[in-house]
Amino acid sequence: MIALSLAEIATVVGGQTYDIPDPSVRVTAPVVRDSREVEPGGLFVAFAGERVDGHDYAAQVVAAGAVAVLAQRPVGVPAVVVDDVQAALGALARHVVTRLGATLVALTGSAGKTSTKDLIAQVLQRAAPTVWTPGSFNNEIGLPLTALSATEETRFLVLEMGARGKGHIRYLTGLTPPRIGLVLNVGSAHIGEFGGREQIAEAKGELVESLPADGTAILNADDPLVRAMASRTQARVLLFGEADDADVRAENVRLMENGQPAFTLHTPSGCSDVRLRLYGEHHVSNALAAAAVAHDLGMSVEEIALALSEAGTLSRWRMEVTERPDGVTVVNDAYNANPESMRAALRALVAMGKAAQAKGGRTWAVLGPMAELGDEGLAEHDAVGRLAVRLNVNKLVAVGGREASWLQLGAYNEGSWGEESVHVSDAQAAIDLLRSELRPGDVVLVKASRSVGLESVAQTLVADTAAGTATGGVDAR
Repeated sequence: MIALSLAEIATVVGGQTYDIPDPSVRVTAPVVRDSREVEPGGLFVAFAGERVDGHDYAAQVVAAGAVAVLAQRPVGVPAVVVDDVQAALGALARHVVTRLGATLVALTGSAGKTSTKDLIAQVLQRAAPTVWTPGSFNNEIGLPLTALSATEETRFLVLEMGARGKGHIRYLTGLTPPRIGLVLNVGSAHIGEFGGREQIAEAKGELVESLPADGTAILNADDPLVRAMASRTQARVLLFGEADDADVRAENVRLMENGQPAFTLHTPSGCSDVRLRLYGEHHVSNALAAAAVAHDLGMSVEEIALALSEAGTLSRWRMEVTERPDGVTVVNDAYNANPESMRAALRALVAMGKAAQAKGGRTWAVLGPMAELGDEGLAEHDAVGRLAVRLNVNKLVAVGGREASWLQLGAYNEGSWGEESVHVSDAQAAIDLLRSELRPGDVVLVKASRSVGLESVAQTLVADTAAGTATGGVDAR
């Protein structure tokens, strides 16, 4: 964090200081909300949750080296006390990014936000010091904490913005005003909360509405609802995609034998070949979005293509591929799921399984429920089950309750009978089934909404190797 005195912090957040002998003492380490992450010189933000109250840890964090606590009440140790800790955290973030002088890049979309943010970060850090959202730390608490982790040396700040309703992104852009705003897509994620895709588009478009006249709105040319956002911004518009009129586009898109995509990247400054280390054709769009950001910031097409070709996965459980020594490949994509990402993951599984099938291996789709689909839930789960059959996935394991039964029923109605598709009650039942059925050469995709916790299936399959259930150790790549 940029070094700020406690007196300055109190002024910025409109708070009062308590038990602070010297208000000129500076915060020089990260601002955190988890007491376990406190570093000497840091500031601890005390949130009062339903089960845990951060104020109870005040003495502990100061003993661990925190300069003070940002709190809603006096806590007996140095503290800046405010009426609303969340609002104060946001005000502090706004103050810091205003002083920074860094270029703020914000992105949103229904699917692919975190993977794209990770790509942007890996490309931009080749040009200058870059700070980016860790994982999916993209809400009204995570975003300001990310902004506060920037330092005087930071030149690019890449911020992922999530939304569960109208006004959420407008609020976030008020805390950290971006110069570049990227909208990836408008899909079905959280459609049950929003009410429809048009409402989702309205909320996501708040990002481009926030941009200054000298900023850049980077929009997906292949998504009509995103392309239409060009009329909602005063900023310059840069289109990415596979459309012929996209400013940054991909040509000659193809999947290699292992399921990794390759393509020729075209930008206004030239073209260059890219071969991604990520899995699945859906990452081509993510890579184009990252390329558009880098192009707008002055990187050459050769620099961008090289950076994309060398970029990996920074966030866990997103097409995380582990090849076991016994020949089984486990694909952990269980961080989250919506209809669009489910379809993309199934297509990636099929692409990865082609070489394995030629040697007798099989493709397994271990799928759980997709949350927050509202009235669309039945149809969307049914459609995913049917798609698995149409793509010729060898084995479908639907895990969970009602939604999982819809997945399996869709597969059954599409012609998947016998043991080709099964419905099991929970993660342990899926583990037991896979342990008894997997054989060398099989490729297993595990995917569901985060609330389901299906990552335990993938983690257990990988851990089995080290524990001796399968032979040898684990070679993760």
